[in-house]
Amino acid sequence: MDKQVVLFDADGVIVRSELFCTHYQKTKGVAKEEILPFYHGIFQKCLTGKADLKEVIAPWLPKWKWDSDVDDFLLQWFEYENKVDQKIVDLIRELQKNAVSCYLATNQEKYRTQYMRKEMGFEELFDGIFSSAEVGSKKPQTEFYEFIFQKLNVDKNKILYTDDTASHVEGAKEAGIDAYLYTEFEPFHEYVKPMLKVVGSHRNII
Repeated sequence: MDKQVVLFDADGVIVRSELFCTHYQKTKGVAKEEILPFYHGIFQKCLTGKADLKEVIAPWLPKWKWDSDVDDFLLQWFEYENKVDQKIVDLIRELQKNAVSCYLATNQEKYRTQYMRKEMGFEELFDGIFSSAEVGSKKPQTEFYEFIFQKLNVDKNKILYTDDTASHVEGAKEAGIDAYLYTEFEPFHEYVKPMLKVVGSHRNII
Protein backbone atom coordinates (compact mmCIF):
# COMPACT_ATOMS: atom_id res chain seq x y z
CA MET A 1 0.00 0.00 0.00
CA ASP A 2 1.85 3.04 -1.29
CA LYS A 3 0.41 5.82 0.87
CA GLN A 4 2.06 8.99 2.12
CA VAL A 5 -0.80 10.34 4.23
CA VAL A 6 -3.36 8.83 6.61
CA LEU A 7 -6.32 10.93 7.76
CA PHE A 8 -7.88 9.87 11.06
CA ASP A 9 -11.34 10.62 12.38
CA ALA A 10 -11.46 11.53 16.07
CA ASP A 11 -14.55 10.19 17.85
CA GLY A 12 -14.96 6.47 17.31
CA VAL A 13 -11.41 5.96 16.03
CA ILE A 14 -8.72 7.61 18.16
CA VAL A 15 -11.22 8.68 20.82
CA ARG A 16 -13.18 5.73 22.20
CA SER A 17 -15.78 7.19 24.51
CA GLU A 18 -19.50 7.08 25.05
CA LEU A 19 -21.01 10.38 23.95
CA PHE A 20 -21.21 12.81 26.84
CA CYS A 21 -24.82 13.70 25.97
CA THR A 22 -25.77 10.02 26.35
CA HIS A 23 -23.92 9.79 29.67
CA TYR A 24 -25.51 13.03 30.83
CA GLN A 25 -29.03 11.80 30.08
CA LYS A 26 -28.48 8.76 32.28
CA THR A 27 -26.73 10.49 35.19
CA LYS A 28 -28.93 13.59 35.34
CA GLY A 29 -32.19 11.91 34.45
CA VAL A 30 -32.81 14.23 31.52
CA ALA A 31 -34.90 12.85 28.66
CA LYS A 32 -33.20 12.64 25.30
CA GLU A 33 -36.09 14.67 23.89
CA GLU A 34 -34.72 17.58 25.95
CA ILE A 35 -31.15 17.19 24.69
CA LEU A 36 -31.16 15.88 21.13
CA PRO A 37 -32.91 18.88 19.53
CA PHE A 38 -29.89 20.98 20.51
CA TYR A 39 -27.33 18.58 19.04
CA HIS A 40 -29.39 17.96 15.90
CA GLY A 41 -30.17 21.66 15.54
CA ILE A 42 -28.08 24.74 16.33
CA PHE A 43 -25.06 22.67 17.37
CA GLN A 44 -24.60 21.71 13.71
CA LYS A 45 -23.80 25.36 12.97
CA CYS A 46 -21.13 25.27 15.68
CA LEU A 47 -19.47 22.41 13.81
CA THR A 48 -18.86 24.64 10.79
CA GLY A 49 -17.91 27.77 12.73
CA LYS A 50 -21.19 29.55 12.03
CA ALA A 51 -22.28 29.67 15.68
CA ASP A 52 -20.44 29.91 19.01
CA LEU A 53 -21.07 26.92 21.27
CA LYS A 54 -20.84 28.90 24.51
CA GLU A 55 -23.46 31.35 23.32
CA VAL A 56 -25.99 28.91 21.88
CA ILE A 57 -25.82 26.25 24.59
CA ALA A 58 -26.36 28.62 27.53
CA PRO A 59 -30.19 28.84 27.21
CA TRP A 60 -30.44 25.05 27.16
CA LEU A 61 -28.55 24.31 30.37
CA PRO A 62 -31.37 25.16 32.83
CA LYS A 63 -33.62 22.72 30.94
CA TRP A 64 -30.91 20.09 31.39
CA LYS A 65 -30.76 20.56 35.21
CA TRP A 66 -27.26 22.05 35.03
CA ASP A 67 -26.64 24.33 38.03
CA SER A 68 -23.22 25.76 37.14
CA ASP A 69 -21.91 27.90 34.28
CA VAL A 70 -21.23 27.15 30.62
CA ASP A 71 -17.48 26.77 31.04
CA ASP A 72 -17.94 24.11 33.71
CA PHE A 73 -20.37 22.21 31.51
CA LEU A 74 -17.98 22.21 28.54
CA LEU A 75 -15.07 21.17 30.75
CA GLN A 76 -17.03 18.21 32.12
CA TRP A 77 -18.06 17.29 28.57
CA PHE A 78 -14.56 17.46 27.14
CA GLU A 79 -12.96 15.67 30.08
CA TYR A 80 -15.52 12.87 29.94
CA GLU A 81 -14.76 12.25 26.26
CA ASN A 82 -10.99 12.44 26.78
CA LYS A 83 -10.49 8.70 26.30
CA VAL A 84 -7.76 8.17 23.72
CA ASP A 85 -6.99 4.70 22.38
CA GLN A 86 -3.30 4.22 23.08
CA LYS A 87 -3.06 1.51 20.43
CA ILE A 88 -4.03 4.03 17.75
CA VAL A 89 -1.58 6.56 19.18
CA ASP A 90 1.24 4.00 18.96
CA LEU A 91 0.23 3.10 15.42
CA ILE A 92 0.28 6.75 14.36
CA ARG A 93 3.79 7.12 15.71
CA GLU A 94 4.87 3.97 13.90
CA LEU A 95 3.39 5.23 10.63
CA GLN A 96 5.25 8.51 11.05
CA LYS A 97 8.51 6.61 11.56
CA ASN A 98 7.78 5.00 8.21
CA ALA A 99 7.51 8.34 6.38
CA VAL A 100 3.69 8.45 6.53
CA SER A 101 2.21 11.78 7.60
CA CYS A 102 -0.82 11.49 9.89
CA TYR A 103 -3.56 14.11 10.20
CA LEU A 104 -6.73 14.46 12.22
CA ALA A 105 -9.82 15.11 10.09
CA THR A 106 -12.76 15.70 12.40
CA ASN A 107 -16.16 17.32 12.76
CA GLN A 108 -15.63 19.54 15.83
CA GLU A 109 -16.67 22.94 17.08
CA LYS A 110 -13.88 25.36 17.97
CA TYR A 111 -13.67 24.88 21.75
CA ARG A 112 -13.30 21.11 21.67
CA THR A 113 -10.89 21.47 18.76
CA GLN A 114 -8.63 23.54 21.00
CA TYR A 115 -9.09 21.09 23.88
CA MET A 116 -7.99 18.27 21.57
CA ARG A 117 -4.96 20.25 20.46
CA LYS A 118 -3.72 21.22 23.90
CA GLU A 119 -5.21 18.97 26.59
CA MET A 120 -5.39 15.75 24.60
CA GLY A 121 -1.98 16.23 22.99
CA PHE A 122 -3.17 16.04 19.40
CA GLU A 123 -1.16 19.11 18.40
CA GLU A 124 2.03 17.19 19.09
CA LEU A 125 0.78 13.80 17.93
CA PHE A 126 -0.51 14.74 14.48
CA ASP A 127 1.24 16.42 11.58
CA GLY A 128 -1.79 18.70 11.31
CA ILE A 129 -5.43 19.01 12.34
CA PHE A 130 -8.38 19.63 10.05
CA SER A 131 -11.42 20.63 12.12
CA SER A 132 -14.75 21.34 10.46
CA ALA A 133 -15.14 24.53 12.52
CA GLU A 134 -11.97 25.88 10.95
CA VAL A 135 -12.50 24.41 7.49
CA GLY A 136 -16.02 25.88 7.28
CA SER A 137 -17.62 22.65 6.09
CA LYS A 138 -18.06 19.21 7.60
CA LYS A 139 -17.94 15.56 6.65
CA PRO A 140 -19.34 14.14 4.43
CA GLN A 141 -19.48 17.35 2.38
CA THR A 142 -17.13 17.28 -0.60
CA GLU A 143 -15.86 20.74 0.35
CA PHE A 144 -14.36 19.34 3.55
CA TYR A 145 -12.23 16.78 1.74
CA GLU A 146 -11.31 19.18 -1.07
CA PHE A 147 -10.01 21.68 1.48
CA ILE A 148 -7.69 19.00 2.83
CA PHE A 149 -6.49 18.01 -0.63
CA GLN A 150 -5.55 21.60 -1.42
CA LYS A 151 -3.66 22.02 1.84
CA LEU A 152 -1.78 18.73 1.57
CA ASN A 153 -0.91 19.06 -2.12
CA VAL A 154 -0.58 15.26 -2.38
CA ASP A 155 -1.97 12.97 -5.07
CA LYS A 156 -5.30 11.55 -3.93
CA ASN A 157 -4.06 8.00 -4.51
CA LYS A 158 -1.44 8.62 -1.82
CA ILE A 159 -4.08 9.28 0.86
CA LEU A 160 -5.97 6.87 3.13
CA TYR A 161 -8.88 8.08 5.23
CA THR A 162 -10.43 6.14 8.13
CA ASP A 163 -13.68 6.86 9.97
CA ASP A 164 -16.24 4.86 11.95
CA THR A 165 -19.20 6.57 10.21
CA ALA A 166 -20.20 4.96 6.91
CA SER A 167 -21.48 8.16 5.32
CA HIS A 168 -18.16 9.89 6.00
CA VAL A 169 -16.26 6.99 4.43
CA GLU A 170 -18.52 7.12 1.38
CA GLY A 171 -18.04 10.88 1.17
CA ALA A 172 -14.28 10.43 1.11
CA LYS A 173 -14.53 7.78 -1.59
CA GLU A 174 -16.75 10.03 -3.68
CA ALA A 175 -14.12 12.74 -3.30
CA GLY A 176 -11.61 10.34 -4.82
CA ILE A 177 -9.58 8.85 -1.98
CA ASP A 178 -9.19 5.41 -0.47
CA ALA A 179 -11.27 5.17 2.70
CA TYR A 180 -11.61 2.51 5.38
CA LEU A 181 -14.63 1.99 7.66
CA TYR A 182 -13.17 1.66 11.16
CA THR A 183 -14.74 -0.80 13.58
CA GLU A 184 -11.93 -2.20 15.73
CA PHE A 185 -8.20 -1.71 16.00
CA GLU A 186 -6.89 -5.11 14.91
CA PRO A 187 -8.53 -5.25 11.44
CA PHE A 188 -7.37 -1.69 10.75
CA HIS A 189 -3.86 -2.53 11.92
CA GLU A 190 -3.78 -5.42 9.48
CA TYR A 191 -5.03 -3.13 6.70
CA VAL A 192 -2.21 -0.61 7.15
CA LYS A 193 0.57 -3.14 7.81
CA PRO A 194 1.91 -2.81 4.23
CA MET A 195 2.71 0.82 5.09
CA LEU A 196 4.98 -0.22 7.96
CA LYS A 197 7.96 -1.41 5.97
CA VAL A 198 10.50 1.34 5.51
CA VAL A 199 11.84 3.07 8.59
CA GLY A 200 12.25 6.81 8.14
CA SER A 201 11.78 10.09 9.94
CA HIS A 202 10.11 12.39 7.39
CA ARG A 203 7.11 14.39 8.59
CA ASN A 204 5.30 16.75 6.24
CA ILE A 205 4.03 19.31 8.73
CA ILE A 206 1.66 22.04 7.57
